[in-house]
Amino acid sequence: MRVKKDIKMLLLENDVSITDIAQKMSKATGKHISRSNLSQKLMRGTLKYEEALLIGQLLGYDLKFVRTKPYI
Repeated sequence: MRVKKDIKMLLLENDVSITDIAQKMSKATGKHISRSNLSQKLMRGTLKYEEALLIGQLLGYDLKFVRTKPYI
């Protein structure tokens, strides 16, 4: 559940609640995203890549893949 932990840390570091980010996501996408829905996705580990990307963008971050070992 690293995504949950990483996103919660970003929210905490930026003093943004799940409610706040859900509202910003709703405004950015034009789709209703509730605090409850977002929280459940984080708990179940079902957050989509696009949703994680949007959260990062709204908080001023880019998602980036970093090679940690040689390709096998």
